[in-house]
Amino acid sequence: MKTLKCDLCEVTAEGETFEAWMQNLMPHYMKDHADVMNDPKKTKEDQQKWMVENKVRFDAA
Repeated sequence: MKTLKCDLCEVTAEGETFEAWMQNLMPHYMKDHADVMNDPKKTKEDQQKWMVENKVRFDAA
């Protein structure tokens, strides 16, 4: 089980896999970072970049 901080604040989430960690982080992200989630300027490429960067963080933990 890995515990990682949110990429935007100090809240942590746990997960055995990156996918599990991401699912556990999602409620926090949707509540506390809704502005980021709903930003109309964010593209599919931005989402892909987030996934790659945070997978690297998860794997390194």
